Parts: sequence; C-alpha cells; structure tokens
Amino acid sequence: MITRWTVFVPLLAVVALLLTWGRNLPGFGVVVVASALVGAVLAAVYHAEVVAQRVGEPFGSLVLAVAVTVIEVALIVTLMISGGEKSATLARDTVFAAVMITCNGIFGLSLLVGALRRRVAEFNAEGTGAALATVATLATLSLVLPTFTSSKPGPEFSPAQLAFAAVASLLLYGLFVMVQTVRHRDDFLPVEGRGVVTEDALHGERPTVRTTLLSLGILLVALICVVGLAKVVSPAIESGVASAGLPHAAVGVVIALLVLLPETLAAVRSARRDQVQISLNLALGSAMASIGLTIPALAVATIWLDGPLVLGLGATQMVLLAITVVVGVLTVVPGRATLLQGGVHLALFSAFVFLAASP
Repeated sequence: MITRWTVFVPLLAVVALLLTWGRNLPGFGVVVVASALVGAVLAAVYHAEVVAQRVGEPFGSLVLAVAVTVIEVALIVTLMISGGEKSATLARDTVFAAVMITCNGIFGLSLLVGALRRRVAEFNAEGTGAALATVATLATLSLVLPTFTSSKPGPEFSPAQLAFAAVASLLLYGLFVMVQTVRHRDDFLPVEGRGVVTEDALHGERPTVRTTLLSLGILLVALICVVGLAKVVSPAIESGVASAGLPHAAVGVVIALLVLLPETLAAVRSARRDQVQISLNLALGSAMASIGLTIPALAVATIWLDGPLVLGLGATQMVLLAITVVVGVLTVVPGRATLLQGGVHLALFSAFVFLAASP
C-alpha cells in the first residue's frame, strides 16, 4: 500500500533540513531545499490519503483538509516571525488566496473534470450548500469585518475582537465537523443519479491498522519537515517575489498555491472517478479549515509576534469574495453542474491570480 518514494522522500527532507538549518543558501541550495519541500508536501498528502482511506468518507476529506491547514499555518507563522512588519498582511493574503484557490480553482476544475466525463457533474446540494455557507460566514467574520471595525485604526481587529473571531471561527468549524461526520454524514457522500453511494462502493480493500499507523507517523515527520524547510527557504521566496516586481501580497499566493497543489491533484483524481462530491468536500473543507483553524492559531501567535496583524480585505478582494459566494450559491443549489459552471469558477480564479500580480 505504501510506495517507497513516500518513505524515502520524507527521510531525505529530514537530512536536507538538518544540513541547511540556520544557513544562508546559494541558488543551487535553494533549488534543492525547495524540491525537498515540495516532495515533503506530496508525501504528507499521500499518507493523509492512506489514513483517509482507512477511516472512510467524509472523515477522509477532513484528514486531508486538516493536514493541509497545519502546513499552511506553519508556513504563515514561520514567514511572519522572520518577516517583521512587512509581513503584517501575509496571513490575510494567504488565507484569502486559499479561499479563492479552493472555492474557484479546485471547485471549478473538479466540476469541469466531472462534467467532461458524464456531461453533468452531480453532487449532494445539501452538504455542499452547508459547507459553502460556513465558508462564507467564516470569511466574512475574519476577513471582511476588520475593514469596517473602528476600535483600532486600520483594517485590524482589536485584541478582544480578534479573540472573538478566533473563538467563533473555531466553534463554527467544530460544529460543521460534527454535522459532517455524525449527524448528517450522508449529505457529504457522493451521489450516483438520485442515490447516495455507500462507503463500500467508495473504497476497495482498506489499509491495515499497521499500515495506517505507519502512514500517520510518516505524515507527522513530513509535516515537521515542511515547517522547517519553509523557514529555510522563506527568504528566497520573498526576494524572488520582490525581484520579479510583484506586490508583497503575491507571497501569500505562492504559499497557498504550494500548499494546495497536492489537494488539487487529489480533488481531480476523485472527479475522474466520478466522485465529484469528494472533490467538493476537499475544496470547501480546505477553505473552511484554512480560516477556522488558521485564525485561532494566529490569534495565539500574536502573543509573541511583534508586528501588527492586518486581516481586513481591500475593496478589490471583497468584490472577488462576494461574487465567488454568489456564483457558488447558484452553482450548488441545483445539485448538478455542466462545463459552464466549471468555466465560470475558473474564470474567477484567473481574475484573482491576474489581479494579485497586477493590482
């Protein structure tokens, strides 16, 4: 069940981390570390999939989403610690980028692949709609309201407001997980025609307990390597963005793209297997975890972070978020989508990427 590269790559990442920690790297060294970082991310998500296959859906999508969010939080905090005041908007930019990538990029690509296979991509509107509503609420509480609050100058929360947003985000995410995995689990399983696909039809032979525990251990090692290697390569990411003449917000986009690339591949594979619902669970679950877990983690991190924490979105970003929510609702309500809906979401994703590079 476990392939050799998924064991060797994390071990190589550990070696790379030990050899490069605390050192200034030349160009070749940056390439090597970046390759090890990407390999560690891919290995982490692979082992998360093994664990997910053991626990079944929708727990599987939840495992992947949480694993990816741990990586994202680690990268954000690492870069904010080393970046000082110039990284004040990094958390906002990364979380917003994650929302746009998942709710438009992964969402649209999954619908496109599903519609290409069966002309119409079918999914469970009840579960997907609940997930989209939760993402919209979390994004508004954490990313839109700071622009309009007046207790503190600028698009920032006061300490009390940040604590409220963190607790509300964590509770809302926990409530959704309970609904997804316990009370209304069937709403998040794939559909075939008008029926819900059973779990036996979703999985072949499941991995053994021993294999699952081994994958869980390697997953933890890979995540630690991601955190450490991100710290090592972070100066190169920021200098590369600056030398390309891109705004500093592009750093957040790069982080989100790096973290969510394996998630994208997993969603596309599910869509190709006619399991579009799993793809949408991955997309919206990652967006939800990105906000619901990142904001509380950053609220705690502000205890030792020196610089400000800017969370409020600008006007252009709020417009993109608003149209994403409206289009998402119109896509989800029928419970089925064609190539057109997938194309619309991908067009919004393209607009986000273009405007991030050319605001």
